[in-house]
Amino acid sequence: MSAESGISTFRDANGLWENHDIMDVASLQGWHKNPQLVLDFYNARRFQLDEVEPNLGHTILAELQEHFQVEIITQNVDDLHERAGSQNVLHLHGELRKICSERNKNLRYNWENKLQIGDCAEDNAQLRPFIVWFGEDVPMMEHAISICSEADLCLIIGTSLQVYPAASLIDYIPNKAEIFYIDTNPTSFPTTKNIHVMTKTASEGLLQWKNNTLKKN
Repeated sequence: MSAESGISTFRDANGLWENHDIMDVASLQGWHKNPQLVLDFYNARRFQLDEVEPNLGHTILAELQEHFQVEIITQNVDDLHERAGSQNVLHLHGELRKICSERNKNLRYNWENKLQIGDCAEDNAQLRPFIVWFGEDVPMMEHAISICSEADLCLIIGTSLQVYPAASLIDYIPNKAEIFYIDTNPTSFPTTKNIHVMTKTASEGLLQWKNNTLKKN
């Protein structure tokens, strides 16, 4: 979803994210092995947010709020949905502009600056990025399941449907709901769902979907 804004993903990069092995910067093992590397990595990602803007896809989703009750569930950790104007955004994997105590994730803070070794939460534990790393629980998963289970229409945008548990959300969408899967390289998978595949970028697919849907209405 955010690739068109210039934010790198790791899905198509052979396990690398900004030239780093995923497990070095997105796992508890990586954090315990080299916390400075992890802090440097997420500091750079946080500062990068000031250099990018929401793309057309983000804008279209925000505009759809005028016609539908829109709930966005994202695996992305940037704030581009919010900056585009979307009101209901659930971040499954955390947020770059937030940090938390490494001992208690409920102690979380908004953060814009450089995070360093020695910066502590109110419980005196080291502060870490508020990111759900590989091997950690996804605390917002139950909320996401609740949203999906009540959906009349679902747009799946720019995902390989390979990262779990997020990929399992499609199983909770009611069979009567219509699903549109927009991706430049969509994954083929067996399903009994009413799914339409659009092999397009997020912006191209959303623009086509919006024009076709609003025309019908």
